[in-house]
This record gives sequence, C-alpha cells and structure tokens, in this order.
Amino acid sequence: MSAVIQPAKTPGTAGTPRETSGTRLAVRRFLRNRLAVAGLGVVVFFVLFCFVGPLVYHTDQTHTALQQVNLSPSGAHWLGTDAVGHDELGRLMYGGKVSLTVGLAAGVLATVVGTLWGAAAGYAGGWIDAVMMRIVDAGIAIPALFILLVVSAITTPGLPGLILILGLVSWLVPSRLIRAETLTLKNRDYVLTLRAIGGTHARAILRHILPNSVSTIVVATTFQIADAILLVAYVSYLGLGVQPPTTDWGGMLSAGLTAAYSGYWWLILPPGLAIILVVWAFNAIGDGLRDAFDVRGRG
Repeated sequence: MSAVIQPAKTPGTAGTPRETSGTRLAVRRFLRNRLAVAGLGVVVFFVLFCFVGPLVYHTDQTHTALQQVNLSPSGAHWLGTDAVGHDELGRLMYGGKVSLTVGLAAGVLATVVGTLWGAAAGYAGGWIDAVMMRIVDAGIAIPALFILLVVSAITTPGLPGLILILGLVSWLVPSRLIRAETLTLKNRDYVLTLRAIGGTHARAILRHILPNSVSTIVVATTFQIADAILLVAYVSYLGLGVQPPTTDWGGMLSAGLTAAYSGYWWLILPPGLAIILVVWAFNAIGDGLRDAFDVRGRG
C-alpha cells in the first residue's frame, strides 16, 4: 500500500500543536499564581455583585426617603442607609456598575488607541516615529488627573463622555509598550517576506505585528482598567464625575466623608474597600498574565 504523505505544518502558525501547547502552558502558569487567581475571583465576584445583585436585591436608588436617613446596618438594610435614605448595599451595587462599566470601557479604549498609535509609530520608524513619540512624551508629562479636572470643570460629561475622556488621556503608556514590541517584530522574517512580495503596511501591522503582540496588549489592558477605575474615583470624589442621581464608588466616598465624622462608618468603608479590592485585583491579574506570557520564565 502506498503511504499518504501529509503536508508538514509550518512552526508557529495559528492552530499548530506548538501554539496550543504554549497557550496551555501560559494558562497553567497563570493558575499557579495564587494572587492572580485570587484577583480573578475578586473581579468575578464584583461583576456578579454589581450586575446580577440588583436583580436579586431590589432597592429604590432614585427617590429619597427622609424617614430612614443614616440608619445603621440592620436586617432591613444590611449596610444601612445614606443621608437621603438610599439603601447603602443597593447603592454599592449601583455605583459599582457605573465604576466597572466606565473602568472597563475606558481601559479598553485607551489600549486600542495606544496600540494603534504605538504600532504605527514603531513600524514607520524614522522621523515619523520620532514625531509621534514626542507627542506621547509631551502627553505623559501632563498628569492625567489634571487634564480630567480641567475638562470636568469646563463641561459636565455624561457616562459616554467620561469614558471617552478617560480613554483619551490614558492611551499614552500602552502606546510606548506596543511601539517597543513593534520595533522587534517588524524585522522578523514573516514581516520582511510580506513586504518583499508587495504586502501593504496595514496588512503587516494588522495580520502579523498586532496578533504577535497580543500578550503585551492583554497585560496592558488589565493595568489600564485598574488605572481608569482609580481615575474615575478621583474625579467623582472631587465632585466632578458622574452627576446625581447617578453615582459611582468615588461619588459615594465623597458623599459619605462628612458623615463618617459623625460615626456613620458604613457610608465610607464599603465603597473604599470596593475600590481598593477591585484595583488590586486587576493589578494582580496583570502581574499574573505578564508572568504567564514571559517566555524567559517558562520551563
């Protein structure tokens, strides 16, 4: 019988056993990182708490109830009530939904913008790269919080506007990371071959450079989400974030600060802990992903 000769697979192409093995190894390395797994668990908990919780724990977060102002935690109100009678546990869910939505959307937007800018600069090289990165350096020199305060003082952004502003002031760091990755990838054989056969620059970036930078992009996204959640908490704490009746965890901290001096600890401790835990969780996930994708650490 004649043997059937199967075509050999090219090493490193998508779907090959080598790539699958590398993905599984990265997953195993991530799961061995206890802090990263704990961070993932915290994020999953708060996502369920903020988005599924209101479907189970029904509260009125629109109308005031002056007859039940600043009640301490009890069976009727597990985390007490605030200065206008809103149930604090329901408020924590409602505010967390806003904080997580803004943080996730702004973090992803910042990473997308930074990725495209950094990839274009690194791939172009020369004076184009120099000009584009000087713009990035100038932007990094201006604190993002200062820009947010100025913009918030000029206008009162809604939820989409706040996401857009946060994304457009946070893309600078990811752009530097992706540019560095692009500088090493653009001289690889598969990119040089594509250019030699007349492939377009856009194809080289979108089909080869960015897919091979996915580990850096994913890690950058987790850190950007954490930074965005902190930034929206900052501006809301200063009263320049989302406006009532909408609130977020930063706005809850701001509203509960004066009440905390009167002993109403339940108005400031829960949102403060929520911010700390979620920001820590995304940073822990980012550290775990960075270690999992680190080829030098594999063995």
